[in-house]
Amino acid sequence: MYCPLCQSKTRVLDSRVAQSALAIRRRRECLECEFRFSTYEEMELLDFMVIKKDGSTQTYSRSKLENGLRKAFEKRPASEDDIHRLALEIEVALQEAGNRGSVSTRHIGELVMKKLKKIDEVAYIRFASVYKSFTDARQFERELQKIITA
Repeated sequence: MYCPLCQSKTRVLDSRVAQSALAIRRRRECLECEFRFSTYEEMELLDFMVIKKDGSTQTYSRSKLENGLRKAFEKRPASEDDIHRLALEIEVALQEAGNRGSVSTRHIGELVMKKLKKIDEVAYIRFASVYKSFTDARQFERELQKIITA
């Protein structure tokens, strides 16, 4: 690893498991300028194709999943770490389900909604309204009734 300031080699001062338990945080120091910084080494869990509603496919992207979660949690009490951790949980669930080659956006969306419903009902409704393409207030009302009566 090279220093972000002077591009010289660095050494590892400390390594420990990060909060997600799927990453390692390394504290580093530049051998030249003595600048200290942290890096995170994370496992890449998924390498598969996503089948979209129109039948086209694209490579799975964690950033797209996290962006969708950010929109759902906008102005809600969720930190960036919470969003990152939830994305990891969803990826682990996809991995455990045996989705090795490809997975549909429908399956990913259902899994996201299931997780959001347990964590934050407002974030769930926001995500569901986009995922299910709500067109009027009655659809919101029906989805809210499902939450209230559950």
